[in-house]
Parts: sequence; structure tokens; C-alpha cells
Amino acid sequence: MTFSTTARAEWVEGSVGSLQALDKITARISTLEFTVGEATRFGSLQIIIHSCRFRPPTMAPEHAALMEIRTIDHHDVVSRETIFQGWMFASSPALNALEHPVYDVSVLACKKD
Repeated sequence: MTFSTTARAEWVEGSVGSLQALDKITARISTLEFTVGEATRFGSLQIIIHSCRFRPPTMAPEHAALMEIRTIDHHDVVSRETIFQGWMFASSPALNALEHPVYDVSVLACKKD
């Protein structure tokens, strides 16, 4: 998904993203904060937020994150294969969801640091 010039003007670029992550095995829910561009680990996942955008207060609230998720094996080696890459939207997490047997990840918010 790309943003046109008009659409880009309706979004604010954030530097920090908040995600909610669920470990389906332990039923543990975690709220994670990520700096855009940095890799962070949750369980056996490596998550990178490449872009995190939100609507200005004058518009309907929405947060969207462009993410890349890879698995990490038991030797702490990050897989070359991406298991998720794309935009996730806070208001519609099922629109483009991570399909993983152990973990669910969803966007909560984006903000400026």
C-alpha cells in the first residue's frame, strides 16, 4: 500500500509504535513499544516497524503501522523468510493480520517521541 500526496497529508508520521502481542500458549498479553526502524523481539518473533502513522486530532482516529515480522529459531538465528510484511490498522486488526499458531500481534497506537 502506498500513500498518495493527498492521503499522505492526512497522516502524521510517528516515531514510536505501540503493539499488543498475545502468546496463545500462555495466554500472556503484552503491550510493547517500538522505535520505528529498530528490531524488537517478542517470544520467537522479531518485529520491525518501518513506518507508524496516525491521523491528526481533527480527523477520525486511526493508527497504521508498516511492519515486518520474522521468526527466531532456538539458536537465536533470525529467519530470512518474512512471515508478515504489510500495513496493520488499529481499527481493523483482521484486515491484514499475522497468521501464526502461537502469536497474535495488533497495532494499538503510533505517536511522536
